[in-house]
Amino acid sequence: MSEQSVNESEVLTILRGVMDPELGDNIVDLGMVRSAYVEEGTAHITIALTTAGCPLRATIKRDCETRVSSLPGVSRVQLHWDELTADERTRVMERARANARDTAAPTQIPARARVISVASGKGGVGKSSVTVNLATALASKGFTVGVLDADIWGFSIPRMLGVDSRLSARPADPDEDRGKIVPDEKKEGDGLLKVVSTGLMVETEETALMWRGLMLAKAVEQFLHDVDWGEVDYLLIDMPPGTGDVQMALARLLPQAEMMVVTTPAVSAQKVAVRVADMARRSHMPILGVIENMSAFTTPDGTSWPLFGEGGGQRLAEEIGAPLLGSIPIEPAVSAGGDTGKPVASTGSKAGEIFHEIADRIVNEILPPVNMAECSASSMTEVPVALPSE
Repeated sequence: MSEQSVNESEVLTILRGVMDPELGDNIVDLGMVRSAYVEEGTAHITIALTTAGCPLRATIKRDCETRVSSLPGVSRVQLHWDELTADERTRVMERARANARDTAAPTQIPARARVISVASGKGGVGKSSVTVNLATALASKGFTVGVLDADIWGFSIPRMLGVDSRLSARPADPDEDRGKIVPDEKKEGDGLLKVVSTGLMVETEETALMWRGLMLAKAVEQFLHDVDWGEVDYLLIDMPPGTGDVQMALARLLPQAEMMVVTTPAVSAQKVAVRVADMARRSHMPILGVIENMSAFTTPDGTSWPLFGEGGGQRLAEEIGAPLLGSIPIEPAVSAGGDTGKPVASTGSKAGEIFHEIADRIVNEILPPVNMAECSASSMTEVPVALPSE
């Protein structure tokens, strides 16, 4: 074969063997190859990366050179680099996310369940409080809501929801290789909460879990594979703060998950929360929005005191391109409710009302439940995670 007979389609065909290790697909089908042609024995290939400083650039370069140089008539490979536009990057991430969804090992999470990962960049911003109150508000509307306490070390969900029964297990069904863990349950209005936490496994709330990172990830994996969640409309996951092993494990195990970021008005909390949003995007996880917690304290005479600063939630939302879903005021009832297992979302406080407003927005606008009765697919596997988020 002469160099003149090596055309673009042949170069593209061999480039389909070059995988982006992070995105899990070949660079041609991902749309990263801008152009490819051979001229006077030199193959000229232009590749657009997700970011100019992509750490996988060297790997992609080596694989391209190795494969294309094997074509008869190609004596040299010249790579040219470009960067994907914002729209192109979105399409690439959507494809990568679909691939992750299609190849992910099945879990016990129902395919129709809407999965919301509640995350924060640092501790102390009230992420767990937001999780339990949103779960309570959603359940009060008649939904069955799973609450997974993935903050393995810093579990607090059981106390905040007022559940204290030890997790039990049921025998294996005929089609199962082992029994399953049964979540603790709590009625809430017309709905139901199903709760799983390491706090329901240890002897006392004061017991320290001295586990390394791999053990944390395995614990989360067990909660997803070995818990009989049954039917749930929403699954809220209280994430540990930061961007560590648990976050990466969940992104891999639950590609249908979407993230909600919690911050306080403080600039320091906002800047740290940006890292969580960056991790979500790197893991191809859509960001539903931002909740600003501890926004201000209002005295009985109506005076508002921004004890932790102002505007952090809105600035974060603008920086990461996500909506600000709501600002939760500082109320003594919020912390008191967490201590007594009576979330403010089950009371008539101002903070409770805002949690219900956010829940309404989730249900009606941002992430409505999957209505199987209105779906033409007869199989559960045909629908759920394939539905786009609003």
